[in-house]
Amino acid sequence: MINELKNYALNGFYDESIDEGNVPRQSSEQLFEGLSHLSFKDLQELKDQADKTIAQMGISFTIYSDKGNIDRLWPFDLFPRIISGEDWSEISMGLKQRLKALNMFIEDVYNDQAIFKAGIIPEEVILTSKDYRPECKGMKLKHASWASVCGSDLVRAGDGEVYVLEDNLRVPSGVSYMLENRAVMKQVMPEVFQDINIMPIDQYPTNLLAMLRSLSPNDEPNPEVVVLTPGIFNSAYYEHAYLAHEMGAELVEGSDLVVKDDDCVYMRNVEGLKKVDVIYRRIDDAFLDPEVFNKDSTLGVKGLMRVWRAGNVAIANAPGCGVADDKVVYSYVPDMIRFYLNEEPLVKNVPSYLCGVEKDREYVLAHLNELVVKPANESGGYGLLIGPHASDEELEEFRQLIIENPRNYIAQPTLKLSTVPTMCEDGLEGRHVDLRPFILQGEMSYVTAGGLTRVALTKGSLVVNSSQGGGSKDTWIVKT
Repeated sequence: MINELKNYALNGFYDESIDEGNVPRQSSEQLFEGLSHLSFKDLQELKDQADKTIAQMGISFTIYSDKGNIDRLWPFDLFPRIISGEDWSEISMGLKQRLKALNMFIEDVYNDQAIFKAGIIPEEVILTSKDYRPECKGMKLKHASWASVCGSDLVRAGDGEVYVLEDNLRVPSGVSYMLENRAVMKQVMPEVFQDINIMPIDQYPTNLLAMLRSLSPNDEPNPEVVVLTPGIFNSAYYEHAYLAHEMGAELVEGSDLVVKDDDCVYMRNVEGLKKVDVIYRRIDDAFLDPEVFNKDSTLGVKGLMRVWRAGNVAIANAPGCGVADDKVVYSYVPDMIRFYLNEEPLVKNVPSYLCGVEKDREYVLAHLNELVVKPANESGGYGLLIGPHASDEELEEFRQLIIENPRNYIAQPTLKLSTVPTMCEDGLEGRHVDLRPFILQGEMSYVTAGGLTRVALTKGSLVVNSSQGGGSKDTWIVKT
């Protein structure tokens, strides 16, 4: 495999595994040594074995399209993404710091609003957010845990620095694929895990359950935890079922739950009704309670907000936490960390331009062909403009969108995302990646050892989302 690196092209990008001179970085040396006896054809055979394992395990995801929902096998690349334990230690501390400040911000928004009074964030930025929920005013939560599960997307730029690209605080998904990627790798290449000190990730479901139990409004040693799913047609249903199974929790739909006159929520089962203490919900706010939000929703539970406000059930992630899951609010997170924690951010934001600010908007409109423009509340890579790759028609369309609704857009420089060696038809080639680690905050904080590495399988592409042709890799945090 070392011989393969002679033809490996860095193309001016920071590569996670290969250093200048086409030699493995220190964190990747053991992997390349372990693969030295294999030819590229051998790796292709292992890749075929991995694909068959994924099919046998039924690891899939759903794409929504005009032609209906399409169920596809999980796209997986055999070559792992490797990060040194030293690098990860600092990154994980920065992620805990960030989520702590975000949770303090959400609680502040619905209570004292000190950050507005201090002039750190303009009040109208929050009040015009589509995920601001006035129904949450006055709520103070146990451990101040509003966003109990966060999936922050990280990128490494051309300077080798790691940046937070965005925070996902409502119903972040992908952790089951992180876990399954590791299971596939262990099955296909078991000897590698005997020779390399790779930090484990399989304790995540245990830590998730412990965090959820710590949110329980009562002091019972084993509070009843359920996972609330929209049902089998949701694109992330595989993950909902997987996590419920791994935690030993009940997987329920809205119709399985009922609110009684005592302002408590109960689960229907063969024995009758059983009181529920904690709901790990995987449906959006709008569908959570037809009594308060979307009156036509059949996915949620009528009266659930009443129970939550009465303090008789914990909901993770909490209603209203999406107010911080806004790309405009994202740009203020470093200021939140300084305001609430009196600390400097340990992980940086990507520099951002707020189109709602006149000076920023003028710059964005003058440099559209150089920037990435994002709507404030979209996810999955939808609604983006990647200026350097856009047509004149696309540039003009976004110009009008920004002019019509400037609050809804931010812009960022086009980053030179790092690459990782990836299995391609003729050999290893660099493909751009991001990383979604998962952070838990309840009584204790926890960060996964790595996360879900998503890879743009198309040459030159920066779009890593599986719904748009991306794939994934196992992520190794290696202690050297």
